[in-house]
Amino acid sequence: MKCATCLPAESALLTAASCLQTFDFRLLKRIDTYIARQFGLTCIFASLSFLALFVVLDLIENIDRFIDNSVDIQHISLYYLSFLPEVFLATTPIAVLLSSLYVTGRLSSSSELSAIFSAGLSLRRIMLPFAFVSLVITVFNIVNAGWILPETTAYKNTFMREFLGKNSEHLFPESRIHILESRDRILSIGKLEPNTGQAEKITLETFDGSTITQRIDAEKMNYNADLDRWIMTGTRNRTFLPDTTLYRYDPGNDTLKLSLTASSLKELHLRPEEMNIVQHYRYIEEKKDAGFSNLQTAIIELHSRIALPITSLIIILIGVPLSTRKKRSGLAIEAGISILIGFLYISLEKTIHAIGNGGMADPVLTAWLPNIIFLGVGIVLYKTSKT
Repeated sequence: MKCATCLPAESALLTAASCLQTFDFRLLKRIDTYIARQFGLTCIFASLSFLALFVVLDLIENIDRFIDNSVDIQHISLYYLSFLPEVFLATTPIAVLLSSLYVTGRLSSSSELSAIFSAGLSLRRIMLPFAFVSLVITVFNIVNAGWILPETTAYKNTFMREFLGKNSEHLFPESRIHILESRDRILSIGKLEPNTGQAEKITLETFDGSTITQRIDAEKMNYNADLDRWIMTGTRNRTFLPDTTLYRYDPGNDTLKLSLTASSLKELHLRPEEMNIVQHYRYIEEKKDAGFSNLQTAIIELHSRIALPITSLIIILIGVPLSTRKKRSGLAIEAGISILIGFLYISLEKTIHAIGNGGMADPVLTAWLPNIIFLGVGIVLYKTSKT
């Protein structure tokens, strides 16, 4: 018998599969490495193709604006770099599906897949290298969605506001911020310095039902970490009683305990998509504590940051079994199937999210339901596969 290392890659895999029973561990590792390398390289090529396509299309659309606003090459380059995490996250499931269909179809058409099955390997065992590469991609995309993407989104919004004149809708207006600080208190801030968290022109109103019972006005407000309290300077305190109003002016300091934290005050200028996953979770919890009830969209976005990356792992259950059902196929057919399934997933996701945003479904279920449906489809394809 010829040494497998002296043969071309495909012939070597055939020989390795046929001798599987003799050299179990070594040849299994060789087959896993071969499939994982082919799948990984194809995923990288597909992702880069999607990224390049996006950059070209967006550049064609915005080239006139760049020229009209005299945007230099450096800022344009940083602008498109800021888009890459978003595009990579959105297109990865399609890239993974296309790659799994292509690699499995290529193994099938070259009879390598038949040789592997003849050696006694199951479809479940063949899917392991696909699952390993997809797991690596999933972990990277969770980090991407949770921490990298919010940073690049903030830069992208700043670029579009400064160079293209597009005003992104911030969570709060630029003029005056009103926060339901707790169930019976409203905090108003006239000016906020995002970098330091210092607030100016403060008003804190306390209510008993619909009746105001106290109002505190202050020139400035800062957080004292040692005291774990807010320090308000230049305060004017008014207490409203049924028959009279008690008024006190104090040019010094007042200490105050708020449910609003120093870090969350600094983050008030951020939109939820500009927050990392920890900030986003804290933002939702603080709004719940303050009595906000309409948080469906924010909760859906938070869970989608994990659900979308996991799609790349689930999609393997569809791509590999689906491709083993046919003996020969071209790249055009693989690409067509991938685009069709990707379109179905996006349509399903948008429809379910619209229902969830309208409050007609549980927000957590809304974020995960597309994955649950595709997982069910993948399990059916896997169970009904003949190989």
